[in-house]
Order: sequence, then C-alpha cells, then structure tokens
Amino acid sequence: MRHPDQRVGVFVDVANMYHSAKNLYGARVNFGHLLEAAVDGRKLIRACAYTIRSQSQTHEEDKFFEVLEKQGFELKMKDLQVFAGGMKKGDWDIGMAMDIIRMMTKLDVVVLATGDGDFIPLVEYIKNHGIFVEVMSFENSTSTKLTEAVDTFIDLSQNKRFYLIPIKDRK
Repeated sequence: MRHPDQRVGVFVDVANMYHSAKNLYGARVNFGHLLEAAVDGRKLIRACAYTIRSQSQTHEEDKFFEVLEKQGFELKMKDLQVFAGGMKKGDWDIGMAMDIIRMMTKLDVVVLATGDGDFIPLVEYIKNHGIFVEVMSFENSTSTKLTEAVDTFIDLSQNKRFYLIPIKDRK
C-alpha cells in the first residue's frame, strides 16, 4: 500500500513511547529512527512530538527536546499538572486528535506513535474519511483493539536494535 507520492503526517505521543520503552526494555526510543521508518520514502508533510514538561525542567530534559527538534519534529509542549493531593497529569490525547483532524485533508497517511487505545475513535473517524492509519508502538504495551482498528501496525519490538537506545548507567 505504501508509495512515494503518499503525504504522511507523523504524530508521536512521547510520554507513551518513553514509558513503554523504559518499562519494557529499560531503554529509550530512538525517535530519529522512528521518524525515518514512519516516513519510509514517502512525502513528510508534518511530524509532531507531543511532550510534557516537568515542573523542575532539567538540562537533560531541555537537551532531549532540542534533539527531537533537530530530528525534524515540531514540538508541542504542555506543563505537567499537579493536583491537590499530589496526583500528576500530562495528557495530549485531545490535542493530538484535534491536530490530526485539522490536518487530515492534507494527508494520505496518518502515523500514530502510541499504544493508547483512547485513539480508537479517532482512527475510525480518519479511516472513514479515506485516510490510511498506521500505528507504531511496542506490542506488549499497545491496546489490542487499537492494532485491530488500524490499517497497519508496526511492532517496534520486532527491531529493538533500530528503535531503542540503551540507557547508560550513571555511576
């Protein structure tokens, strides 16, 4: 189904991907490789990375955001919300969905990098408008219903050497 004239939009749920890689493999996602594979010789129209900025933003976090931008991502940032009682929340689901809906007339393919099943209604909506939907994520942390809803599921755990960066010990 892939061909070089397809217009592609790549939308990355950074927190979902980060925590999946860390919890499953003790590693980080190579977002540059992820973008390269998502585009796969097609026409990249837009690549957005949706991130949450911690309250005590660190040099390491700033460096990470800078690397994402250098790799070709447009950063979309929100501050981490901390509620009374200590509960923390940083969620981009609606923001990602709205950006995709606004852009979908300019795209032939939407690539979502997330395993979050909350995106199923969005996937169904996009597909009903004739747009192909691909999901890239780690199978063990991806909603089965999401993988069934999309046109193509790319399991990043099938090529861990390409998609993951080992976390170095800081001793």
